[in-house]
Amino acid sequence: MGWPLSRFRPRSIRGRITLLTVLIAALLLVPMALLMITSIEQTFTNAAWSDTRQEVIAVAALVRAGQLPSVITPVVPGVDVVQVVGANRHVIAASPAARRKPALSTIRPGPDEPIQDAQTCGDPEPGCMRLTALRVGVMPGSPVIYAGRRAPSTQSAGFVTTAVALQTGALIALVGWVGWRVSGQTLRPVDTIRRQLAQITFQDLSGRVPQPPGDDEVAKLARTANHTLERLEQAVRVRRQFVTDASHELRTPLAGLRLQLEEAQLHPGDTDLDRLLDRLLGDTSRLQQIITDLLYLAGVDAEVAVTRERVDLAALVRTELKPRAARDRLPTEVALQEGVVVRAVGHQLSRALANLLDNAQRHAEHVVRVEVCREGGGALLAVCDDGAGIAESDREKIFERFTRLDAAPKQAGLR
Repeated sequence: MGWPLSRFRPRSIRGRITLLTVLIAALLLVPMALLMITSIEQTFTNAAWSDTRQEVIAVAALVRAGQLPSVITPVVPGVDVVQVVGANRHVIAASPAARRKPALSTIRPGPDEPIQDAQTCGDPEPGCMRLTALRVGVMPGSPVIYAGRRAPSTQSAGFVTTAVALQTGALIALVGWVGWRVSGQTLRPVDTIRRQLAQITFQDLSGRVPQPPGDDEVAKLARTANHTLERLEQAVRVRRQFVTDASHELRTPLAGLRLQLEEAQLHPGDTDLDRLLDRLLGDTSRLQQIITDLLYLAGVDAEVAVTRERVDLAALVRTELKPRAARDRLPTEVALQEGVVVRAVGHQLSRALANLLDNAQRHAEHVVRVEVCREGGGALLAVCDDGAGIAESDREKIFERFTRLDAAPKQAGLR
């Protein structure tokens, strides 16, 4: 059963970045190392053959001048194996390192190509050698000069390969170490953000993560996290406020219902059932209205996405007043300017108008008036009544949730 590659993938982003850096470095450096090894070996080889060519040319000059000694003294440093071999493979002259040895090679260059380079490892005594063979003349029996050079151990293929491999491995390790350090430095703010987020609970959402300077991905992540925490804190605050509002508003009517029912239970003979039922229905209607208002406020506070649309205010007023005509306590006068259109959430605007009308009908003395008109660059929707009005000291309180005053509003308006 094969092992999936995902088992060997580092779990941390830092480890993955480091691994990717190492792989990229290896893909770049290993081919370069192989090319370098080949180039160095070729350079050493060419240098060796250049020396052996110089030596055979020098010895050939002695042969042509008739000054060839029996013991040849090499003139090129490092080239110590030299032989002059006749047509019958008889060694005519040799350097001290090649005396009493057979011919170094069977290569005999022809008249068309009088000089050839070769590598031989046939003789275990000198070992592997790079040698050059030079034909002295064009005659069939012309002697051939061989000059060879042993490859020093520092120039051997194994040494070059090992040295370059070690350097390549060291460079890849250095790139990996740099990648590890740089990625750690880059991701350090992320780890700080993670630890800070782990300490934040719903009991206290006031904490914020540190925002690093700049506009990179980490800074954007920190800002997004803080914005999310702000929204969560606001949502929790709204939820707590909603619970507080609900408990506060429901306590009084529920207590009234309980008191009336307990009184009826204690004095069943003295209870006027019709009157009791009327009071209970009134309190029940009040509870229903409170629950409706609470649910509406919960939807508004939740910041649910809504679509704004074009709303004709005159048409909105007529639509709202039509079903109310039969049940309203007082008549409603209207002064509606046609063509006053605003962009708004229709059902929310309709509910606000209904609340204003209910309030005006509850506190007006003789008449309620609704007006729609243009005002400057905007629109005015006003609901007025001839009630007692609001004391100046209480005018700021009416914008608080579920606030009820003894005095009713004389005029309420929406802009």
